[in-house]
Amino acid sequence: MTADILILSNGPGEVTTWVRPVVKALRQILSDDRNQIRISVILSPCPNSSGKEADIARSFPEVDRVQPAEHFWQFLLWGKTFENWDWRKCGVVVFLGGDQFFPVVVGKRLGYRTVVYAEWDARWHNLIDRFGVMKPEVAARVPQKFAHKFSVVGDLMQEAQVGEEINSKFKIQNSKLGVSSSSPSLPHSLPPSLPPSSPSSSPLSTELIGVLPGSKAAKLTQGVPLTLAIAEYVHARRPQTKFVIPVAPTLDLQTLASFADQEKNSFVQTFGFSGASLIVADDSGRGTALPYPYDRPILKTATGLCVELWTQSPAHDLLSQCSLCLTTVGANTAELGALAVPMIVLLPTQQLDAMRSWDGLPGLLANLPLVGSGFAKLINWLVLRRKGLLAWPNIWAQEMVVPELVGKLQSQEVGEMVLDFLNHPEKLAQIQAKLRSIRGEAGAAQKLATLVKEELSNYTEVGK
Repeated sequence: MTADILILSNGPGEVTTWVRPVVKALRQILSDDRNQIRISVILSPCPNSSGKEADIARSFPEVDRVQPAEHFWQFLLWGKTFENWDWRKCGVVVFLGGDQFFPVVVGKRLGYRTVVYAEWDARWHNLIDRFGVMKPEVAARVPQKFAHKFSVVGDLMQEAQVGEEINSKFKIQNSKLGVSSSSPSLPHSLPPSLPPSSPSSSPLSTELIGVLPGSKAAKLTQGVPLTLAIAEYVHARRPQTKFVIPVAPTLDLQTLASFADQEKNSFVQTFGFSGASLIVADDSGRGTALPYPYDRPILKTATGLCVELWTQSPAHDLLSQCSLCLTTVGANTAELGALAVPMIVLLPTQQLDAMRSWDGLPGLLANLPLVGSGFAKLINWLVLRRKGLLAWPNIWAQEMVVPELVGKLQSQEVGEMVLDFLNHPEKLAQIQAKLRSIRGEAGAAQKLATLVKEELSNYTEVGK
């Protein structure tokens, strides 16, 4: 049987952490023969979008066709893609991000079966054929007459944690960073640059801190100088600590570095930061040489601190080795939560209209031309009044699992919190254990792909 698999998705987090493992699983369970199974991805608008989601989806070898978000409404309303794609008689619409009503419309229009992945809430029970849910609690809230449609598949965000190719590269990089790859918890092994401790001194163990300031200008303007200033503060008091920025695939290094340049970003001085410069090795051998032990680009601050820029994506193996991460609100917190990596969530408010990446209607209003800045200030003011439960792990647990720091943040106060965590690894272990208890089990991509296979089999059973 020949069939089309149409995946509906939206934001950068969904494309990298949901679509990627699912399309791999679909090829493994169904067929790698494109004449038999064709996989298409259609993106819908998302307030967190970087505009490069289509390029990321096209980079997946399992995917045959991709339509960017700007053409979505035309497809939803009229059923025509921008390139006028053809559709096979049999197929399944797989929902991996966006509005759960979209697969209802698209499935009816194409005459395809529908499979929805639902993390926390499932809608349109009577109009969707199958649901793959993250945890049993989601299915428990559904009326009994629809219970047969629900299967617990687990947590899709767990899927990309393990990969032999990434892991082997990561072990090589760890040897240069001086970080042990055997355990995500403290303590880590000695870096090559540090001599062994004498018997009379306490050993210095290298620890790695991940810095995730965001991927869009609204967050990077404050996030880059604040997090780098925090890194300087911590490193001055704890020199065995190393820092790394997993660079978002939608962000180029020069743009990232511009937010650490006080001539291009006025907020650099606001956070008491002196700036940083980008250093990239010259392949010709005649130009800039990276300082040992780095062989990847770095941001070097005025105090001499080198923060490595990790451009391999996804960076799950790297993040899993971090003792702690500094992150802004958004999809990063969901990713770190799924990896059970302790984090401090930062929401500086020196620029009240900077945060425009909220989900749903608030995000759309905050990004409107001309009036968006006013909406952003109002929305963020309301959020600040409410406070609490802004990070995804805290929303999932409905309690403050990871600390959220909101306000006119400064590097010293956040740095002291970081130092307290590093000096008391048992606190980090408690957060890690709680994060692990929140999310669902792994193996979700294979189970979801199995649901798609079962729905395809329905065509044969009914003679369609």
